[in-house]
Amino acid sequence: MNSRLVEGMAVEVAGEGDAVICVHGLGGTSNTFQPQMAVLSGRRVVRPDLAGSGRSALVAEPSISLFTTAIARMAQGLHIQTAVIVAHSVGTIIAQHLAAQHGTLVRKLILLGALIEPMEAAREALRRRAAAARSGGLVGIADQIVQGGISPEVRERNPAAAAFVRESILRQTPEGYARTCEAVAAARAADHREVRCPVLLITGEDDATAPPSVARMLADRIAGAQVKILPRCGHWSTVERSAEVNAEIRGFI
Repeated sequence: MNSRLVEGMAVEVAGEGDAVICVHGLGGTSNTFQPQMAVLSGRRVVRPDLAGSGRSALVAEPSISLFTTAIARMAQGLHIQTAVIVAHSVGTIIAQHLAAQHGTLVRKLILLGALIEPMEAAREALRRRAAAARSGGLVGIADQIVQGGISPEVRERNPAAAAFVRESILRQTPEGYARTCEAVAAARAADHREVRCPVLLITGEDDATAPPSVARMLADRIAGAQVKILPRCGHWSTVERSAEVNAEIRGFI
């Protein structure tokens, strides 16, 4: 595995073979997909930290469009002509735009906790969260996300998963997190008529951020998309139910 700077992003690259690009969500980093590295062995796995997240530098005005363009340019810079995109949460919005705008790049999509675009109430909540991050830091936000974003059973039986999520959020900078919140608040849906690759949607039955109804709505918009609902799983499926997620990934790719 090696780390490098590509398109202003800290990027981890591991392995050889067919490319897989992993795109994290709000509060995530490349480590969001660490539990999937074993199932992706035998492939070239590329995991960027989006601008302003993890180890990547801030940009003045991040947006879904900027993130999408950066991923496409990163692929070009790494000489990746086609890839499976594995994305989580807000990363799934970026992945949908990638598939709609850069169809030759995206061979398959695996969307975990998929979103389409925020409802108006969610947009306002994200703007308030950005303000809270700037004024009070991320500890309270991290605790709220662990409480509301992870399945109660997982919090009880697998506290390490809850600790992973909490630490992922606390590893962000408050300003980077706030700017990403604002970018998500302004997000718009991709043109799903242009998404022509195979798509797998994996969502937890206890996911309050991206509930199964959203996955089913998205499947109705994308021809041939498959939906898998994981029992006793919240929004952070890569760590909450890694074995089940990995089995679905293995079967799809």
